[in-house]
Amino acid sequence: MVGHSPPPFFKRGPAPQLKLVFFALLSLVLLVSDLNLRYLEVFRQGLSIVAYPLQMAAATPADFVRNASTYFASLVQLQVENKELKTQQLKVSERLLRADQIEQENRNLRSLLQVRDLQPVKSVLAEIMYSAKDPFSRKVILDKGSQAGIEPGLVVVDAKGVIGQVTRVFPMQAELTLLTDKDQAIPVMIVRTGQRAVLFGAGDGLLELRYLAANADIQPGDQVVTSGLDGVYQAGLPVATVVKVERDQAQAFARIPCLPVAGIEQFSHVLVLRHRENLAPRPPEPEPLAKPGKGRKAKAAPKE
Repeated sequence: MVGHSPPPFFKRGPAPQLKLVFFALLSLVLLVSDLNLRYLEVFRQGLSIVAYPLQMAAATPADFVRNASTYFASLVQLQVENKELKTQQLKVSERLLRADQIEQENRNLRSLLQVRDLQPVKSVLAEIMYSAKDPFSRKVILDKGSQAGIEPGLVVVDAKGVIGQVTRVFPMQAELTLLTDKDQAIPVMIVRTGQRAVLFGAGDGLLELRYLAANADIQPGDQVVTSGLDGVYQAGLPVATVVKVERDQAQAFARIPCLPVAGIEQFSHVLVLRHRENLAPRPPEPEPLAKPGKGRKAKAAPKE
């Protein structure tokens, strides 16, 4: 019989133990040689460049999950911080508004104290609490009353000028009628010319000089002060400034609107001026002459 030999892929090579020993020794030799000579550095760099896209593709899902969790955590934290910052901003804004209000009140109070030192009469510092119930009148309520020495008819001023007059008094409160009230009138004088007049409230926040002739010497910008003729308002207190003068030849009197110089509807603290103590009393009214009765002759004066 012809001899039959097995195919080449069935041929057995060296023993597995021998191969293990061989490759282990080869690996050690390559490691030692590369450690000393570094001849595989270029090969490693090229291999890292080729493998970099695969590394990035393999790490992308993990990076996406990690970045997404970090993003949402940061978003929640930013929302919480934003809410806290808004709350703090509101608190700071409220404090700033209160500080501005307190600073304005302090400036007003200092001005009132200076005015009080300059006045020849005693005064009472009062605060405006609220407006009166009547919407058609210009009246406010003060926090001082008869127990503080407030009386009806007293003049009320601020740091700039006259505000109004006390019209009603209660034990703990008082009613102040502003100059701009339609039923309020005050005797005044034009500073530039010395002409006396009467200033009336217009009811709309303005004042009006009435009963001045159409050809009266008055012009816009003239200063109006109290004349003191009524014995209630002290002379020389600033009241208003002439806004314009409307002259009509068909009318006997000119229309002269004025703007009050005081902060009538602005400030909350005012001064109530007391009456002057050394004010001279009014002279007595003359007695009417007695008329002789009918049918009787007047007696002749006795001769000396």
